[in-house]
This record gives sequence, structure tokens and C-alpha cells, in this order.
Amino acid sequence: MTFSDTSAIYAVLDSVDENHPRAGLAWLRLLDSGEPLITTNYVVVECCALTQRRLGLPALRALQDEILPMMTIHWIDKAAHTTAVNALLVANRSKLSLVDCSSFVVMRQLGLQSAFAFDRHFDQEGFHFPKAGGSNSDHAG
Repeated sequence: MTFSDTSAIYAVLDSVDENHPRAGLAWLRLLDSGEPLITTNYVVVECCALTQRRLGLPALRALQDEILPMMTIHWIDKAAHTTAVNALLVANRSKLSLVDCSSFVVMRQLGLQSAFAFDRHFDQEGFHFPKAGGSNSDHAG
């Protein structure tokens, strides 16, 4: 199972995103492989806001109709939220987001190591997606 982050989901949608070519290829490989994809409701909210603001409603419809249906959405509960907030405060890094921290909490809870992500924080936390060529930017969070 592979976790999908805002940085990769958004890069699939935005043709001018620096990671768009790699994201598109990785997305197709994931779909072709039948690899189960998972994300969180926090990532969905972040993706929707970013997509609507930067790309408009047609892209938001594509996200809703073509991308999100390919994933299982894991809902963050109160305990995971609290753990993520605490991790964010302990990390004391202004560029690290609550969405990132909540993703890491869920990935650890589910025993996931693979992340479809271009956000360097995933690499820093020990999560990798070698098929996508690694995570090297700090796109959305």
C-alpha cells in the first residue's frame, strides 16, 4: 500500500508543476500495478483547497472524479489529530505542516513505508517512493 501526499496528487493535476512529468508516470505505474493507494481526509482538504485556488473548478472536478476515487481515504480521528499536533509542536519547524504530521502518524499506524510524495519531509521521516525518483521538493506542506 502506498500513501499519497498533496505534493504528488497536485503534481499529477498541474501541468506546469516541476514534478508533473514524474508524477504522471508514477501515477500511471501505480494504477497499472494495482498497488492500493491511501490518503487522509486532511490531505484531501489540502488538495481541494490548493487545486481550487491555483487551477480552478475544472481541475477540482478532475481531482474529485478521476483521482480521489482511486484511493482509500483514511479519516483522522481525535487521537491521531492530537498525536500529529504534538509532533508538529515538538518538531518546532515552521515549514512542517499539521497535514504532514498527520500523514506520518497514519503511515506509522498502518505500517506504511512507501509514499507517493515530492515533499522532502517524507524522506526526512524515513518514508520513500523510489519509483517516483525520490522526494525532493517542499511543494504543499
